[in-house]
Amino acid sequence: MEAMTTTPVTELTDRAREVFRLIVDNYLGSGSPVGSRTISKLPGINLSPASIRNVMQDLEEMGLIGHPHTSAGRIPTEGGLRLFVDGMMQASEPSVEERATIEARLERGAGPIEEALAAATAALSGLSACAGIVLVPKREPVLRHLGFVQLSATQALAVMVGAEGSVENRVIDVPAGLTGSALAEVGNYVSARLSGLTLPEAQKRLSEEIHAGKAALDVAAGELIDRGLALWSEDGAQRPVLIVRGQANLLEPGAAADLDRVRQLLEELESKEEIVRLLDSARAGQGMKIFIGSENKLFALSGSSVIAAPYRGREGKVVGVVGVIGPTRLNYARVVPMVDFTAQALSRLMA
Repeated sequence: MEAMTTTPVTELTDRAREVFRLIVDNYLGSGSPVGSRTISKLPGINLSPASIRNVMQDLEEMGLIGHPHTSAGRIPTEGGLRLFVDGMMQASEPSVEERATIEARLERGAGPIEEALAAATAALSGLSACAGIVLVPKREPVLRHLGFVQLSATQALAVMVGAEGSVENRVIDVPAGLTGSALAEVGNYVSARLSGLTLPEAQKRLSEEIHAGKAALDVAAGELIDRGLALWSEDGAQRPVLIVRGQANLLEPGAAADLDRVRQLLEELESKEEIVRLLDSARAGQGMKIFIGSENKLFALSGSSVIAAPYRGREGKVVGVVGVIGPTRLNYARVVPMVDFTAQALSRLMA
């Protein structure tokens, strides 16, 4: 990710830093532009509205704040938010109740891991008032059953059932001369000899048994099975699962004035392939990633922020990403630690 070029926080005077912090804090809390009179009435501020206006003018010239429309108030720019998040934000750890909520949703029964991940995403969405997202780790499907239904002399329908209950159908070409009864024998062979194996394991065993003459199959039947397994394996590797929960949170109170932004964001959420690419860039890193507004091309139009953290499986290997999507004015100090805690909890679950 390419960070925006902004003024280093060390170049701000103490007065400018304090006024800037108050503008950001008030804006993130209210979503409304912040004026000099609002700042002057805050406790601990010993500056006149005129002095604050002068400081705000300096901050605006630095590109850290701007004023929307005709409002007299100011809001932080995306560059200003980046400066605040990287150099000034004081993160607040999740409360005991928030941690308990996340961990309770992660308690896994006998269901597939996706259920626990979806529950964690829903909990994160509810606590952060954003849309929760999780990228499910790519896993090799485990084969339960592979059957074939003849469609014509040259084609058959391959019906593949995974151990977790997923069912997929593919139309494949049939080797010449393979009959319907032969197709049934092929299915029986798979159920008896290859069930319970991952697809690469099933392909390897099939090849070994045909090579050793142990398979009760001819070359054409073996080729058919291998072709079906290869199709499914390739699809599974290229199709990571993305779970999104809490899109309704994006329709926040007062969003009516900004419906175009919300509509754009919801359309972007439907473009799951693009979100996967964005999250993959977070997975490539070792820690938390924060994308603010146009820092990522995907959400540049809707002006949204993404906070994402990788989670790990066995041997500490990064297997997926969990995070939230929300407006750029979300409460970074609260949400960033919450996402980090969820990622750590998922890592413990997956280990």
